[in-house]
Amino acid sequence: MSIKLITFDLDDTLWDVTPVMQDAEAALRNWLALHAPRLGAVPVEHLWAVRSRLLDAEPMLKHRLSELRRRILFHALEDAGYPHSEAQTLAEAGFQVFLSARHQVELFTEVHPTLEALAERFMLGVITNGNADVRRLGLSDYFQFALCAEELGIGKPDPKPFREALSRAGGVAAERAVHIGDHPSDDIAGAQAAGMRAIWFNPQGRAWEGETTPDAQIASLAELPALLSSWMRYL
Repeated sequence: MSIKLITFDLDDTLWDVTPVMQDAEAALRNWLALHAPRLGAVPVEHLWAVRSRLLDAEPMLKHRLSELRRRILFHALEDAGYPHSEAQTLAEAGFQVFLSARHQVELFTEVHPTLEALAERFMLGVITNGNADVRRLGLSDYFQFALCAEELGIGKPDPKPFREALSRAGGVAAERAVHIGDHPSDDIAGAQAAGMRAIWFNPQGRAWEGETTPDAQIASLAELPALLSSWMRYL
């Protein structure tokens, strides 16, 4: 049975997310220093305490990263002495500064040519636990859909996002779908639990430590078209 659907993780699969998040956090800190100076004296440990308190009260917020960050900012601003309405305004403005910087990604060099080649042969989709938006990254033309944990209310490795991807693709059978991602549990185990094949993106050549073995691994996205073609010959 031929492959119809290819789904992609985003962070650490299409770009290196660590420098992006470091820059976004720095942009937020600099903005807060100018616009919410009372928060400058608050230690980072307090922000983690706010985060823990929010997650204890509402565990499903772990799948809603944007909302969680908004609430952390709001409560931290209130704790720093800002009135309720001002804290809300500052929290939203600060979050938008963070979100804008969070989208300043440097795509791996092979992303555009690989997606362009694959989009001619397969239906492509996105399944992410993060809050990056492919529309803001100039990638939306490659993908028929993009699913994020924030909107679904559940994230990988739960098989539900993968099953939703199959549904969005018009009811594609799981055995005709392949997922590519960097995380052994979220991407590989999650996709396989939904009946899909899973390709581990492993550019650093790390040793496999997951509970289930990936169906294949690649060190570069440029390897994908040939790998998928080899599979198609034996399906």
